[in-house]
Amino acid sequence: MHKLLGEENVNITVLVSMGEHPLSRRARRAEQDARAIEIGLNLPDAQLQVMHAGAANNEHTNTVLKDYLGMGLPEIKVFNVPQETDSLTVLITNLTESSPDIILTGIRAENGESSGMLPYVLAENIDMALVPNITEILSVNKKDGFAELLQALPRGQRRKVRVNLPFVATVDMAAKAPCQSAFGAAMRGKITVVEATSTPTLTANIGCTSSNEGTTDTGIITNNNTQTDWEITPAQPRPKRLKIVKAKTAADRFKAATAKAQSGAGKVIYDNQEAAEAILKMLKDEKVL
Repeated sequence: MHKLLGEENVNITVLVSMGEHPLSRRARRAEQDARAIEIGLNLPDAQLQVMHAGAANNEHTNTVLKDYLGMGLPEIKVFNVPQETDSLTVLITNLTESSPDIILTGIRAENGESSGMLPYVLAENIDMALVPNITEILSVNKKDGFAELLQALPRGQRRKVRVNLPFVATVDMAAKAPCQSAFGAAMRGKITVVEATSTPTLTANIGCTSSNEGTTDTGIITNNNTQTDWEITPAQPRPKRLKIVKAKTAADRFKAATAKAQSGAGKVIYDNQEAAEAILKMLKDEKVL
């Protein structure tokens, strides 16, 4: 669909994270973040900026960032945030200063905490509206200060919404699939690192120098002291639901109501201990326990 913009260019910022393949656990570009970049690239005459907050100068990080650059991005700005600091504070400070018209993020990260709270906390702190689960930006009118979006609903439905600028939006998996990463574009793209170091105080002003451009940025970071006390353990598989046969037609429902129960491999157990052991074995076989 054709997207109409106002006379002035629309400033769009996309926040990206390090993705993780669900089976191999290898680092990759996050699916929802890549779709957010695709939406930004498809907007005509839009000034697109991509940001990442996390550990920089890392082999896995640089590989994933190159995959993002391969989509046709000229530059990605990386805030080198230590693990013990809160990356959200850095994003809030820099987005408050840059004041973009639209901020696009994924719904949740593919690794780490993956709570999905970052877009909501970010929107609340920078005083912007939040629109969840969008699939497309239909039009942006910066002169009148509004945008029309397509929002994903359950069962494949879509809803057209109108929101005032500026706003934060999370991108749904139903959005247009991202383009493949090109090697040439990835090599031409530039990763601009903004250093950020932790300090003993809870909040501190620091000077950050870009290694590529030589410019100096100022950010405020907060130590994430709570996270150091967390105990991280592998997630346990969820209990498997028992299969319930549901009749879809009237004939099936009539047959289920009138048919006699067929005896299978079941047996009648009168001893309580033996009955409990049989029930426990059945639940383990069905992977409920």
